[in-house]
Amino acid sequence: MSAPAAYPAELEQPVVLRDGRRVHLRPVRPDDAPALCALYDRLSVRTAYQRFFTVMRRLPPDWARVFATVDYRRRLALVAEAVVDGEPALVGVGRYEAGQTDPTPEVAFVVQDGWQGQGLGTVLLQSLIRAGAARGYRRFRAYVLAENAPMLGLLARFTAVRESRLEDGVRVIEFEPR
Repeated sequence: MSAPAAYPAELEQPVVLRDGRRVHLRPVRPDDAPALCALYDRLSVRTAYQRFFTVMRRLPPDWARVFATVDYRRRLALVAEAVVDGEPALVGVGRYEAGQTDPTPEVAFVVQDGWQGQGLGTVLLQSLIRAGAARGYRRFRAYVLAENAPMLGLLARFTAVRESRLEDGVRVIEFEPR
């Protein structure tokens, strides 16, 4: 793994959702690992399954450390942070990661249930694609459960889908920025 690039503060942005709630979009930091575990704890079983294709009682702390430690180039994650009950909390995450041998980064997203349907997934997708394009990525891949209509619709509406195939109940989608 290459040394991390400097924290990309230019990716930070305030976002106002459809219902008027505000979130702060920013790159993930290593100290976000506990907040990623807390976000997982607040996900419904269905949302957790749609993101991870399995249900775990909790997000393993070592996974959270890996998810929170990125190089801001080949591996990048953006978090949506909101003030909930007077405290900052992560309510959404979007990430991409390019493999060692495959230059097409895989993207993945999750939005906490009570924050879905307000445009946050769209903001995460568009911001992540812009960040990836600025880092030289022209094509992305997503693995989406075939039953996850909201995510499939999001990709169809806001990206240029170049390939879509079904593999064992999972839709593999190759897409480019529109």
